[in-house]
Amino acid sequence: MTRKHEKIKTNVRTRRKSPAFTEHSLDETDLKILKFLTTNARASFREIANSVGIAPATAIERIRKLEELGVIRGFTALLDHEKLGYKLSVAIELVVRKGRLLEVEKKIACHPNVCAVYDITGETDALIIAKFKTREELDTFVKSLLRIPLVERTNTHLILNTVKENFTLI
Repeated sequence: MTRKHEKIKTNVRTRRKSPAFTEHSLDETDLKILKFLTTNARASFREIANSVGIAPATAIERIRKLEELGVIRGFTALLDHEKLGYKLSVAIELVVRKGRLLEVEKKIACHPNVCAVYDITGETDALIIAKFKTREELDTFVKSLLRIPLVERTNTHLILNTVKENFTLI
């Protein structure tokens, strides 16, 4: 094999391992598949293919491509947290000493009650979304945040009513 062919082969192999993705890489069929999966992730490849109007083999190939690209990160069930006893939902703003935000966020993200951790703009540095079964659990969590040496201040918002909570944007 010539050096030219070796280089081409290496580039092809590299591209498969870490494909470049842009939202423009998706066509209408990919978007239809994603939309269908957000409503029924348990559907068979045949059901997905029928709903989109493609062959089952094509559906399998496209879904695997979407997984490789990282567009589909996994399949899960949507749970009703209140029915599981998580009656308290909170949004907690956090102020962290400069330059140490990521370190603090990674630590907080490991807590089992934390649903999301976001870097934000404004007067605070981060926003935590979490759910708790009792006030005591919430109290313990907030106090544990304040014990982190790099956390300067928190501001906790109790969510009274969830009007919409849906992260399936397609």
